[in-house]
Amino acid sequence: MGHQSYDDDGMLDAAIARSLELGERGIQVAVMVGNNLVAEAWGGVADDTGRPVDERTIFPVFSVTKAATALAAHVQIERGLIDPDAPMATYWPEFGRHGKDTITLAHVLAHQSGIPQMPANVTPELMCDWDWMIREIQEFKPYYPPGTANTYQAIVFGWLVGEAVRRTDPQHRPFADFVREEVMEPVGIMDFWLGVRSEDLARVGVLVSDLAGPGGVLIEGATEASLAAKPDAVALDAPVHNRHDVWQACLPGTGGIASARSVARLFAVLANDGELDDHRLLSPERVRAMLEPRAMSNIPDMVLVGGNRWSPPMGAGGLWHGGTLLGDGPGVLCHAGLGNSIGFADVDKGYSVGITHNRLFTDDTVTGEHPFAAIAEAVSEILARIQGR
Repeated sequence: MGHQSYDDDGMLDAAIARSLELGERGIQVAVMVGNNLVAEAWGGVADDTGRPVDERTIFPVFSVTKAATALAAHVQIERGLIDPDAPMATYWPEFGRHGKDTITLAHVLAHQSGIPQMPANVTPELMCDWDWMIREIQEFKPYYPPGTANTYQAIVFGWLVGEAVRRTDPQHRPFADFVREEVMEPVGIMDFWLGVRSEDLARVGVLVSDLAGPGGVLIEGATEASLAAKPDAVALDAPVHNRHDVWQACLPGTGGIASARSVARLFAVLANDGELDDHRLLSPERVRAMLEPRAMSNIPDMVLVGGNRWSPPMGAGGLWHGGTLLGDGPGVLCHAGLGNSIGFADVDKGYSVGITHNRLFTDDTVTGEHPFAAIAEAVSEILARIQGR
């Protein structure tokens, strides 16, 4: 167990210990207030060899990745290079085939594009081939007209947004390079990867899974769109996401690999109204616009099924407005990842949190005390102490 704690008297360290008692394998937590890392703790093991988790361990964070990808789009919107309400085909002409000519980036960010599916013949190897994915997406036919249904783009989100960004980048860089050079490096985020370097593979925490159902997906009540969005061939679960080729590919909807510190720092950009360490990434107005809920917020999603359909508290800008153990509220911008990785910001209160780990579970599989309950309590107490000064 290790920690760097500035205000918590070891409380976060104790919360990490409790999460390990409740089944966590390896975990990191980081808390930022303003520009400052105020608490950080880690513990457990990164793989079956017993390699200890430390501050340099990086973990697959699944859909927390979508926050980084959405921010890249907002950078291009802010620069006037993308109009979110213009057809995506304006920037990516081949995309407009087969009835997709009216889909906008705004539809994609709100998960209302009507094309949540992955290619029918996808494999892990093909998913790692950016050009192949783009060619397949160009041939998609919508399941629903854009803007008429909530259709969570569980995996495909990253290529939809990423190719729009790449096409509007004057340098036409690979999307992973754009994110690193235009989003991460300017604000000092050093360990959030869309494609892990070979020399960093040994730092990745290997996943173990306590998910339910095929590929971890609960399929009761599944729609055709739901099954197409999360095919078993590229299941969001440990077998696929422990592959080195998947770790090293740019999968900008689900394939990010990061430390909790880097996740907290990414969300600190939002918590600080678009600025971190005197570098402005986004305007305060753009960040505040992300707090607006998407249209049809209360209509059940056609992809997120399992028992009863539900709709996450999704904003119009691609971030969630709550739905994690860390809470919700009018100033919350967050994104959970499959298995309970979390990136969280409260724009009104100016703080952010990152939780990364290697045991995949859903709240449906928890009986008794939630493994993150003590962590949420510790974070709340740390923030209360800081605000009380």
